[in-house]
Amino acid sequence: MAVPDFQTLMLPLLEFASDGKEYTMQEAREGLAEVFQLTEEDLEELLPSGRQTTFSNRVAWSKSYLTQAGLLESPKRGRFHISERGKQVLKEAPDRIDIKYLERFPEFLEFRQASNKDRTESVTRATKEQQSPATPEESLEESYQQLRDELANEILHLIKNNTPEFFERLVVNVLVKIGYGGSVKEAGKATRKTSDEGIDGIIKEDRLGLDVIYLQAKRWDSVVGRPELQKFVGALHGQRAKKGVFITTSHFSYEAQAYIDQIDPKVVLIDGNDLVQLMIDFGVGVSTAVVYEVKKVDTDFFIEE
Repeated sequence: MAVPDFQTLMLPLLEFASDGKEYTMQEAREGLAEVFQLTEEDLEELLPSGRQTTFSNRVAWSKSYLTQAGLLESPKRGRFHISERGKQVLKEAPDRIDIKYLERFPEFLEFRQASNKDRTESVTRATKEQQSPATPEESLEESYQQLRDELANEILHLIKNNTPEFFERLVVNVLVKIGYGGSVKEAGKATRKTSDEGIDGIIKEDRLGLDVIYLQAKRWDSVVGRPELQKFVGALHGQRAKKGVFITTSHFSYEAQAYIDQIDPKVVLIDGNDLVQLMIDFGVGVSTAVVYEVKKVDTDFFIEE
């Protein structure tokens, strides 16, 4: 099954701690994973940032909200147990514990409203959170991904409406940013047109030029099929080349990708979406508009020796 949202995890997490023992977050994750019969694939699912698993993130937020409501207590760093209030809640046998349920506790309301000067804004946001199964971090990353997708679409549109010469320079800039070709100046010299059909240019694999990579760049709207790749691979064989990169603004057919998986030399395919993602990741043709820092509590700071 899919990873449950963090509000769905609240009641099972409280029930997990119902015996009054102290538990670590790792033990809680293992227990909840068994309750929900999560697969390895479920447990390995990552947030869009790739820095944390979705399940770990949701269990942590579930535990945080239960603690703020006074249903769980953390007597020492990295450990928690059920509180007397938590035991009383379980005696009431609720069908579900979520944000709306927790708002009956004044400590939780105070926690929710402490940083909100505008009461109306607070109520509006609370309503949205009650309806949304996402943790705050998931909501933030979802918004980030939406902005990134819109940026990628805009970049690809601009590339397609520019000249072939611009596209060739762009390819060089991206490869140099990734770490190939040494410098843009050196790479530019390396990408002069060759007389071999099917090859647009050559770039150094490293700064010393111990090996080279052969390039093909197609600023196309139509799908790149197997025949174009066969032509490129034939040219590579003619040069006794072992490595090639085929870059396009469109995308590759299934047959083309299957063909590349079966051949030697090694050929890497970069379609339009891959290209713009590399541009965003390595800062080619984009600039930073604003930076948000997500910080967490330094628990060591608050522990007295």
